[in-house]
Amino acid sequence: MLRFHGDAEVAPGLVDLAVNVRQEAPPAWLTGPIAASLADLARYPDPSSATAAIAARHGRPPSEALLTAGAAQAFTLLGPALRPVRPVVVHPQFTEPEAALVTAGHPVTRVLLSEEDGFVLKNADIPDEADMVVVGNPTNPTSVLHPAADVAALTRDGRITVVDEAFADTIPGEPESLAGRRDLPGLLVIRSLTKTWGLAGLRIGYVLGPPELIDRLREHAPLWSVSTPALAAAAACASPLAVDTEREIATRLAGDRAHLVAALERAGVAVAGRPASSFVLVRVPGGERVRALLRERGFAVRRGETFPGLGPDWLRIAVRDTATSDAFVAVLSNVLGGATC
Repeated sequence: MLRFHGDAEVAPGLVDLAVNVRQEAPPAWLTGPIAASLADLARYPDPSSATAAIAARHGRPPSEALLTAGAAQAFTLLGPALRPVRPVVVHPQFTEPEAALVTAGHPVTRVLLSEEDGFVLKNADIPDEADMVVVGNPTNPTSVLHPAADVAALTRDGRITVVDEAFADTIPGEPESLAGRRDLPGLLVIRSLTKTWGLAGLRIGYVLGPPELIDRLREHAPLWSVSTPALAAAAACASPLAVDTEREIATRLAGDRAHLVAALERAGVAVAGRPASSFVLVRVPGGERVRALLRERGFAVRRGETFPGLGPDWLRIAVRDTATSDAFVAVLSNVLGGATC
């Protein structure tokens, strides 16, 4: 079930709380360059300008950035390019890194974070012999944001530390991001532009890291894997205007998330950990039945049992506007009341 993702929960007529992609339409300063790029589709994509823009956005030279067809493609490059012998994946988290490593023939050791600890990273649990460690920050599906110092402490000579920051831009100011850190050995940061900007269908992400590791990843990436429209989007999303807008969106999101968490808690539904991103994780009795009843009443949420370390009573809920959250919590309360009778 590692290849199961939230889009499989969605169907026509359902309110989508299963996919963690912002649903508002992208702004004109983003859609304009994408539309204009369609005039250049007869030419092969040239990633140089967009790569330079993304690298500069994080204070890096272009040699330290690689654009990919979404963050998911970046994970498929890790095994073939870097060939870890003892890779460790910290769970629960996005399952694609483990799935990609296993597919490439690299047996994975799992480190499971605990509910009792609020799904907080504990560096002491990471085996010393691990030559690759993959961790999310903030982590999907828990929405927990780990301190940058704790994640940075995972790095060491002889180890590649991969930090999945696909949701980093959902945090106002990105205080725990390592995207700009160039001093940590073996650090690769993987980012996505699909979440905040609603570009999941365009497929655009990138990897930041030391030039020698980026070169190895690039050697294994397909030719022209990032389309011309996606490159136009990447360049636009790296602009100062984009960064400022991104932070405004993240600030509004924090308010919407606080509203959802408060509504859930009033309904007697405890939220796991300290959520910091565009989704929350909850545990409810009879989760599989609750999820089915929610679908009957018009809401799609993400099942939890496909994430290592979780089970069927866990549900991930995307943060939407307050009216949508209120409507959802009212239905959830009704479902839970009936489920306990």
